[in-house]
Amino acid sequence: MRQTTIYCAALAIALTACGPKPNNNSQSTMQQKVDEFALVELKADIGHLADNDKQMLGLLFEAAQIMDDIFWTQAYGDKEQALSSAADEATREFIRINYGPWERLNGNEPFVDGVGKKPLGAQFYPTDMTQDEFEAFEAPDKTSLYTIIRRDANGQLQSIPYHQAYKPQIDRAAELIAQAAQLADEPGLKAYLESRAQALLTDEYFESDIAWMSMKDNKIDFVVGPTENYEDALFGYKAAHEAFILIKDLDWTAKIARFSALLPELQKSLPVEPAYKSETPGMDSDLGVYDVVFYGGDCNAGSKTIAINLPNDPRVHLEKGSRKLQLKNAMRYKFDKILLPIADLLIDEDQRANVKFDAFFENVMFHEVAHGLGIKNLVSGEGTVRSALKDRYNAIEEGKADILGLFMVQQLAKMGEIEKADMMDNYVTFVAGIFRSVRFGTASAHGKANMVCFNYLRERGAFSRNPETNTYRVDRDKMATAMAELARDILTYQGNGDYEGVSKLFNEKAVIGEQLRADLQRVAEANIPRDLRYKQGRDMLGL
Repeated sequence: MRQTTIYCAALAIALTACGPKPNNNSQSTMQQKVDEFALVELKADIGHLADNDKQMLGLLFEAAQIMDDIFWTQAYGDKEQALSSAADEATREFIRINYGPWERLNGNEPFVDGVGKKPLGAQFYPTDMTQDEFEAFEAPDKTSLYTIIRRDANGQLQSIPYHQAYKPQIDRAAELIAQAAQLADEPGLKAYLESRAQALLTDEYFESDIAWMSMKDNKIDFVVGPTENYEDALFGYKAAHEAFILIKDLDWTAKIARFSALLPELQKSLPVEPAYKSETPGMDSDLGVYDVVFYGGDCNAGSKTIAINLPNDPRVHLEKGSRKLQLKNAMRYKFDKILLPIADLLIDEDQRANVKFDAFFENVMFHEVAHGLGIKNLVSGEGTVRSALKDRYNAIEEGKADILGLFMVQQLAKMGEIEKADMMDNYVTFVAGIFRSVRFGTASAHGKANMVCFNYLRERGAFSRNPETNTYRVDRDKMATAMAELARDILTYQGNGDYEGVSKLFNEKAVIGEQLRADLQRVAEANIPRDLRYKQGRDMLGL
């Protein structure tokens, strides 16, 4: 423990020495950057919650803030040093949005002087560590999702479990979550919170993931701990801490709950050879609709998540499936404040009426469902898709979910499971949604996936641009064909573990062309927000 404290202190000193200093941007320019993130209030109706539930929320808010603090350490280092170095409030706010001085929606370019490039491995590894040094480092848990790599007193690499590296914070968070469990009346939520508190103390998450999957009647949900590995852009090994506090929308959840039982049939319908859809998705998958009342850590950095598909553990997928949670209030904010204004600017006037919230909701929801389709293990039987595709895995997996989500809406309409007189609402909303999401840039896995999808579909005529009106128009038939072809290609790449093929696909198509760049500049000049930032916390719920 003492050694961990020494290394963390050394890291903080080093970061302080090269901490952010204001660049030559004027305060008004920085304020413009801040204003690209529309400020909205995260609220939800909690009138149906019992007094115990409301007390529980107070504990969960505190635990969630701890996850936020840990993520600051992982993404940058000393949060207070970063904020206190800013010259003005606009710069401070932009640092808060980005969890550091690198602009996440602009390829992680620094927006303050003196900080240099963001380390690919964030603060999960020593910044002076080479890839060769890491490969030669012998430690059984060096590639674990739940360890950081540091140098010992002799300058040699060592692997430190999260529950040791962040012990004071983890201990407190676990204590709060255990207290919340005692207030839970619903048995599934109680069992999950108890299990999750223990998991944080051991970095053993399988049992708590299973407990989370088993919840059915909960009115509150709490996603907490190290989850996604996007922040580790060096190897994609390390999971970053985050937290969501969620209030279930009982009416909307009831509407969509039946779709989880259709996953095996949807798997069979995938447009690919049988070997690439040979696994059976877990039948215990759960679809739910929630209002989110707190984002903390990784999920709050830069662009904001509007749907959740967890757990990530493929062992859980095969045994239980996954839960797909739609964040309806955040989704509605993005649709109203961002997607509709973009559609009014870039979509052909005759097709703007096809851009609808229900279609947006379906596309996002089935994107998350699609993560559970395809296969997790190579068709050769020689390992997992994730291990074979390494640093390319996250981006190709997001690309799969993008296109299969749209494909699934089509299949469900054919099956008569959703009322759909015409797929055009989903197709046009999907294309408008790409314009929204590619503004996040290509630094993230989601951004790369969006650009591959955009360029692949454009090249096959799924949509075209009218140079006279500077708008885009979808071709229904060509969209249906190109959608199936892209789904087939991605599923095949994954099943084969074709690292070179995936690399070639992204090198060629994960790029923003000059025409698209000009159109996105028009969107920016129209002062359409790029994303959201939140006024959130207990006060928003009247607690």
